[in-house]
Amino acid sequence: MASWIMPLCSRCLRAASRAPRKDLDIRKPYTFVRRSIQTHQFQPFAPPSPSSLGKAAPAKTYRRTRRWTRRFVYLTIGTAVVYAVDTQFYASSITRSARTFRLGVLVAIDYKINFRPNPPLADSITALHARNAQRLFDLLRANGGLYLKIGQAIAMQSAVLPPEFQKIFAKMFDDAPQNSWKDVEKVIREDFGGRSPEEVFGVSFEGAPGMGVMERTAKASASVAQVHWARLKDGREVAVKVQKREIAQQVGWDLWAFNLVPYISERLLLETDFVNEANNSENMAKLVANEPRLRGKVYIPKVYRELSSHRVMTAEWIEGVRLWDKEALIAPWKGGRRQGSPGCAGAPLDPPSHEKVVEVLHHHEVQDKIKPDRTWWKGADGSGGLGVSLPTVMTTMISLFSAQMFLWGSVHCDPHPGNIFIRRLPSGQPELVLIDHGLYITLPPEFRHQYCLFWKSLMTFDNKTLGEIVKKWGINNADIFASATLMRPYTGGDSSTSNSIRGLSKAEEAQRAFEMQQKMRKGIRDILGDEKKWPRELIFIGRNLRIVQGNNQFLGSPVNRIKITGNWASRSLVDSPDLSWSEKVANYGRHLIFRLVLFSSDVVFYTAKARQFFGFGGGMEDDMEAQMKKVAHDMGIELNHSVFEG
Repeated sequence: MASWIMPLCSRCLRAASRAPRKDLDIRKPYTFVRRSIQTHQFQPFAPPSPSSLGKAAPAKTYRRTRRWTRRFVYLTIGTAVVYAVDTQFYASSITRSARTFRLGVLVAIDYKINFRPNPPLADSITALHARNAQRLFDLLRANGGLYLKIGQAIAMQSAVLPPEFQKIFAKMFDDAPQNSWKDVEKVIREDFGGRSPEEVFGVSFEGAPGMGVMERTAKASASVAQVHWARLKDGREVAVKVQKREIAQQVGWDLWAFNLVPYISERLLLETDFVNEANNSENMAKLVANEPRLRGKVYIPKVYRELSSHRVMTAEWIEGVRLWDKEALIAPWKGGRRQGSPGCAGAPLDPPSHEKVVEVLHHHEVQDKIKPDRTWWKGADGSGGLGVSLPTVMTTMISLFSAQMFLWGSVHCDPHPGNIFIRRLPSGQPELVLIDHGLYITLPPEFRHQYCLFWKSLMTFDNKTLGEIVKKWGINNADIFASATLMRPYTGGDSSTSNSIRGLSKAEEAQRAFEMQQKMRKGIRDILGDEKKWPRELIFIGRNLRIVQGNNQFLGSPVNRIKITGNWASRSLVDSPDLSWSEKVANYGRHLIFRLVLFSSDVVFYTAKARQFFGFGGGMEDDMEAQMKKVAHDMGIELNHSVFEG
């Protein structure tokens, strides 16, 4: 018992002494806490023997984690290597193709899920179209190169697309970004055996006497190439068209990614070969020179072969007014009597002064002001113009492209206003200059004759002949195709199109819009009954007709486009060198009768002109487009924009 009692420590005694007296009672025994004491004999620590632990568990190796980590590292390294090689050696072609594939899958899934009257993941079908139009537009602009060219082709045919696509694709005609002069110089050196631009063109960027001059900043930039102004030491002013350096590496991948019809791919591929463009240009110059109805009215710039290659084309520099500058075309002439605008009919251009050249080269960071300003013909106040007749301009233009389609079978497929210049001859008559001859198609004689007869049948409501021709082309619905060709409702057929439209239900707006677009899809399938028979040339002919119609409409419909085109179609069956004399004589008799039939077209045209004069319409083209819009709206198509809007 005594061994359990521990002596009180001094701290405990002091604490007890400070407690109040009433709390201290020495008569009560003090209670202590009992502590347990180890009674076992002390043994030093020893690790257990292996035999006592049992069988050892295998160590965790994390094989799956290590395997997936290894795969991720390999994938990252591989992606980095492919990206580096693609960027350095293939001009990002693989990256652009992958971007295209990803977007294609995304858009396909989006439409698969949401193309219905009440989309589950979109506010409406309109919103569905809008977001996918923006996605496609962003892709085409980001990829550049041929993607821009394809985007412009879509824009020209966007009338068959929903209005959301029409609005966004109108911006596809904006200028493309320029490549740096460093890239331009590399292309020239690669195509001319390592020679510099100074050696190839005989120019000096320091203003050396007796040498030519050249501007490093491009005057214009398109999807495939950009154009630089230069004046050679022999006095010739030239447009040096240089292909963008990345195009050669990208073109194959781009065409593969879009998976286009082979015929279209071949045409676009030829457009990147400037030797082909030079051939087209020289051939067109010969055809124009041999046609009395166009000789002296149309001018094709000269090509300088000794300064050209597959990626560089040097041609005559053209001074003129672009077709889209309507005010400059019709404003009064202030350049003096019996004078033409600069360069008309191939006249030499006045040179820049040597002092100005030296000043610009040595005192301007951006050397793009060397070319002389040749606007003296606008007068001192700058308010003058060419003072030419718009009907004459449009008659010449429509005649040129009609001759290409119906008579020569060599068709320029990109006649938008940027590729057409107008100059004034000393006689006061307009001279049309056609540039950019890269995209052409050649029409076989048999098809060309069929197309001439097709147009004659449209004008005379010869539905039997019309049906026979389109059947040979694998087209089932002659009504719709005829309307698309004329760009106005064709009223001479069996009205099958109108009858099919009336079959739509009168459901609510969302359901009706869905039904109309479904009907349009079926209509397109009906037109292309046999795709194997369908002439691929019609793709580019339709593009040409649409642009020409847009040009006429933009200038206020000054001429009867349909009459001029129909007259060339009929006359070409007389003038075509591919026909026998007996066929030509028979066709000439029919042509005289056909000209009488065209009188009814004049009645419609001058009625529209009278309404336009009194402020009740915009002209024949506007009236026809209004009719087409009405028919198209019933088919589920919204034609909301003019061809060159934006």
